[in-house]
Amino acid sequence: MIRVQTEDFDVGLEIQQLRLAQPNIGAVVSFVGQVRDMNEGDAITELTLEHYPGMTEKALEAIATQAKTRWDIADILIIHRIGQLKPQDQIVLVIASSAHRGEAFKACEFVMDYLKSEAPFWKKEVMTSGESRWVEAKHTDEDAKHRWQHHKN
Repeated sequence: MIRVQTEDFDVGLEIQQLRLAQPNIGAVVSFVGQVRDMNEGDAITELTLEHYPGMTEKALEAIATQAKTRWDIADILIIHRIGQLKPQDQIVLVIASSAHRGEAFKACEFVMDYLKSEAPFWKKEVMTSGESRWVEAKHTDEDAKHRWQHHKN
């Protein structure tokens, strides 16, 4: 399931709903990302996330499908927030469920690595000085994605 939304999410509720819908699973792995208060040595007061509706959901669905193809996953949930966020606000939730933990851990990490480099989101930070800047892609995110191209399950 894929959701792109402005509203916050309840991690516990999302995990509970996924667990209760799938009594055959033995593992649930989750990742929660939040807005940092510092980036590149500057204090951040706000982060704005923009996206292209429709395109973004298709990209997230493609990432989830790749993970399901590579690992024996019962389900994957991706929630990504957009709009204006403050430091410590939740920004992304990825939950992978499977019969065994190893598959769920790998799938969750894979999804996050691909989200950082393949999902069409644009981030703009506002610093305490009042200046703003667009966040550029990091080579470390691209490196994390590329390691999966050589990794077989």
